[in-house]
Amino acid sequence: MDAKNELREFLTSRRARITPDEAGIRTYGGPRRVPGLRREEVALLAGVSADYYTRLERGNAGGASENVLDALARALQLDEVERTHLFHLARATQPGTRAPRRATARLRPTVLRLLDAIDGAPAFVRNGRLDILGANALGRALYAPHFSSPRQPPNTARFVFLDPRAPEFYPDWEKVAHDSVAILHAEAGKNPHDKDLSDLVGELSTQSELFRTRWAAHNVRRHDTGTKRIHHPVVGDLELTYENMTLVADTDLIMFVYTAEAGTRSEEALRLLASWAATLEQEEAESGDHEQQPGHVARPE
Repeated sequence: MDAKNELREFLTSRRARITPDEAGIRTYGGPRRVPGLRREEVALLAGVSADYYTRLERGNAGGASENVLDALARALQLDEVERTHLFHLARATQPGTRAPRRATARLRPTVLRLLDAIDGAPAFVRNGRLDILGANALGRALYAPHFSSPRQPPNTARFVFLDPRAPEFYPDWEKVAHDSVAILHAEAGKNPHDKDLSDLVGELSTQSELFRTRWAAHNVRRHDTGTKRIHHPVVGDLELTYENMTLVADTDLIMFVYTAEAGTRSEEALRLLASWAATLEQEEAESGDHEQQPGHVARPE
């Protein structure tokens, strides 16, 4: 992924979505030839010259100060996630920008023990590419279709766009698909030189038209807290709330923990899922074959 191209397309897409009325700009004459704001209107709102803004929109952000980027974020009415994304993209276009380290692909033993210590709630850890790197027994059971999918290694975006079971597993598939792409876009802004991320985007782009369409929208978002609806093939419908936390020692990794409201059908389904997970673990222990069990995440040596 090219940072300059990402910046150009991001700014163009944000400019196109704002109408003059929304920006408080009075227009005259007939119909406008372009959707949204014109470049010179964005420049006026941001307090920079039209030529300077044009250079920015072409991906030439060298020397752009924090004040200029802040003014641009206000002019384009960016939310906090979009503003952060703009700063990441601008930084990535600077000459001599040091490529960030590769996203973590394996979990430390202490993190694996922490996951296994979480009892009664599904928990898993992923990186910014949406690779699921580890889960506790209940988390593996909850996301069993991800781990048993022929599309491996387990990755939420890969499952959502390439596994035909995804629309049934996620009743809110459209939202999950939108969020998955937006999270990948945010990660691309932070790590535009991540080859594994580029490979994943290339894989999804070549195999899914739905992914390509959503990727072209250049939306970004975080995945902090919320509600997830799942139709599990064993226990049926669940509606779970989730919270996440960034691992302090591995800042590119995020742990998610799911819970169900007390007294609900979802709480009962989680108990059934825990029973099923215990059965899987017993069968796994008896067979000694970890790789064949659906939902198993291989532990590091």
